[in-house]
Amino acid sequence: MGASGRYLVAVSRGLDAEALSEVRAIHGSGVHMVECEGLQAIVCDVDLDEFGEEPLRGNLENLAWVEEMARAHHAAVCAVDAVATTVPMRFATIYESDDRVAEQLRVLRDPLTEALDRVEGASEWSVKAYAAPEPPEPADRPRAESGVAYLAQRREAVEARRRRESDDEEALSAFHHELARLAVASRRLQLQDPRLSGRQEPMRMNAAYLVAHHAAERFSDCATTALTGRPDLRAEVDGPWPPYSFAALELS
Repeated sequence: MGASGRYLVAVSRGLDAEALSEVRAIHGSGVHMVECEGLQAIVCDVDLDEFGEEPLRGNLENLAWVEEMARAHHAAVCAVDAVATTVPMRFATIYESDDRVAEQLRVLRDPLTEALDRVEGASEWSVKAYAAPEPPEPADRPRAESGVAYLAQRREAVEARRRRESDDEEALSAFHHELARLAVASRRLQLQDPRLSGRQEPMRMNAAYLVAHHAAERFSDCATTALTGRPDLRAEVDGPWPPYSFAALELS
């Protein structure tokens, strides 16, 4: 093993070090705390032959490696978030030493404290909505007799799709506002490419909600039932998660 660096998992506060004894991070390594300015950075040791600037650049092009490390990062963030308010850090945030980590905590004390205040007592929930696949054209539909008729059929199909999408957006906007009223904060995110979502149905909504712990059950019930009157739309609810969308702060 070559020189070691510090992989920064998350920043927290008021955390008992004993609560981290079972937490595992990169390559199953244990974690320790670096404390400064009332903040606690949760870090693990990593080999700079793998996580140094040059090797890391190459490893980030290896999708299998990225997936393995990202899963370990996420598992460690979740473990910390289970015992304390947490600001998750960007994947593969590396420092040379504990002293460099402490220096960053000192420099970014105010925004980190604000982020911790913002997510105190709350977790993130993800709500995605999918539309039913477009119905195939009827097999017995008469073929257009001319180019003009064909173009008219295509315009009709495009207009029908536009009406469906507009109707979906109206319903989902109301759905989002209903959920947002139950949350501390909310954010509509970019729709995911089907290659990332792994779903064939078109995604119509991708949103994140910061929900107080005491309101989680009510939020979950609403998110899973509010679209029951729209069988052509289906919500997928996931959570609670660490507050990635509302607390994440990238340290440089």
